[in-house]
Amino acid sequence: MNQIFARSYALLGEDAMLRLGSARVIIFGVGGVGSWCAETLIRTGLQHLTIVDNDTVAESNVNRQLMATSRTIGEVKVEALKRRLLEINPEAEIIARHEFYSAETSASFQLGNYDFVIDAIDSVESKAHLILTVTAMGKNSGEPATCGPTLFSSMGAALRINPLAVREAEFWDVKGDGLARALRNRFKKHKTFPARKFRCVYSEEIPRESASGEKGSIAPVTAAFGLALAGLVIKAIAEQKGSNNFKTN
Repeated sequence: MNQIFARSYALLGEDAMLRLGSARVIIFGVGGVGSWCAETLIRTGLQHLTIVDNDTVAESNVNRQLMATSRTIGEVKVEALKRRLLEINPEAEIIARHEFYSAETSASFQLGNYDFVIDAIDSVESKAHLILTVTAMGKNSGEPATCGPTLFSSMGAALRINPLAVREAEFWDVKGDGLARALRNRFKKHKTFPARKFRCVYSEEIPRESASGEKGSIAPVTAAFGLALAGLVIKAIAEQKGSNNFKTN
């Protein structure tokens, strides 16, 4: 399989590629953001990926979700995406979980087994729970504050058209994003806060008015979010020296 990843090797080097090959990543939500993140990681050389989503491909997904085509409408999203990812690298380990992340299902994902958790969840309640769960890992066991998987989170990609406005920042430094604001308000209301810092992908573009009343979104922006999230994972691995401790917080 080395020829598939020859350009990745040329850029990242053998040590980083070995770390990328051994890293374990889980992505929650494989829609317009998460699907692009998943494919980018597999194309670069990631070998162990778990994808989680409880939805099926709808006709309205075709404009922005990677695995959504006229042929996959009605299929389970994670299964359609898994099939595509294995066409890229048949040797990759792809675990597809057709499930919804929530407080009730959280423990079943055994998040401590992963090096990176990618949050591309739309639901504020589920998103907040995942953030609190991942950032708290290690806190109650006497381990250092940086223990646990590295978390990268997607903020809102809807109602925007400019992929060049996509940025990344620490969660509390994200500006002008309604989803980040809703999360912060929720944390303050419940007086429960993330136990450690984590990086987010967001857009500086002012959200547009919806033409139909729905939160429309298009591939140039959702894909840019997904590519940025994958880039954060690859950068963390490439810059790590001498171990699989990928912490960036």
